Amino acid sequence: MSQESFEKIWKLVGLRYKSHPWHGIEIGNEAPEIVTSFIEVIPSDTVKYEVDKATGYLKIDRPQKFSNIVPALYGFVPQTYCKDQVAAYCMEKTGRDQIIGDDDPLDICVLTEREVTHGNIIVNAVPIGGFRMIDGGEADDKIIAVLHKDEVYGDWHDISDLPQTIINRLQHYFLTYKQLPGEEPKCEITHIYGRDEALEVIRRSREDYQAAYGNLESVLSLTMLEAFTFSQRQQDILKTLK
Repeated sequence: MSQESFEKIWKLVGLRYKSHPWHGIEIGNEAPEIVTSFIEVIPSDTVKYEVDKATGYLKIDRPQKFSNIVPALYGFVPQTYCKDQVAAYCMEKTGRDQIIGDDDPLDICVLTEREVTHGNIIVNAVPIGGFRMIDGGEADDKIIAVLHKDEVYGDWHDISDLPQTIINRLQHYFLTYKQLPGEEPKCEITHIYGRDEALEVIRRSREDYQAAYGNLESVLSLTMLEAFTFSQRQQDILKTLK
C-alpha cells in the first residue's frame, strides 16, 4: 500500500473518529511562536479536569481543595512531552541535578479578557513566558501565554509586560493547589522566565515528544497494513475451501 493511500485512510479516519487531544491534534505550523492549546480547566471550575491519556476524554482529577481557583485557561500543548530534554534544561538553569521530566504534555496557561464558559476546547495561544516549576523532583514547567488576537492581552509580548498582580495570582495557584494544611510544600517555582526561554522549553518538549512518540503514525500505518494483509490472506484461504 502506497504512502498516498495511507494518507487518504488517515484522512478518512479523522472524519469518522475523534482525535486524541494529546496525540491527534497538531501543535500548529507557527509553533513555537503560536501554539495550539487544549484547554482542560477554566477559572469557574470547582473540580480539576485533565485528559485521560488512554481514552483522550476529560476526567475528574480531583475537586479543588480550597477556595483558590486557576486564574486563567489551563491545559496543555498537544504533541509535547516533558522528559529528558526538558529536565536537562531545568537542571542547566537551576544548577541542580537528579531532576526528571514529569512524563506529561507541557502545561500552559492562556490569558484572555473574554469569559470562556467551558473547557474541552482548542485555542491558539502566544507564549510570553513561563514558570520553572519543580514538583517533587520533576520538571513541571508552566508556559504563560495570551490568547492569539486577544483585544486586550494581545498587546503583551513578554511576561515582563504583565501586571505583577496577575503573576502573583498564577504563582499562588501553582504553589498551593496541591498543598494541604500542615504539609510541607511540594511545588517550587525557581524562576519566572520570559518569552525566549518559554519558546526553548516548547522546542525541547517537542523533541521529547518526537523521541517518545514520533513514529506513532508509522506504527499505526504498519499495524493497519498487517491487518489488511491478514484480511486478504484470510479471504484467499476461504476461497480455496469453497
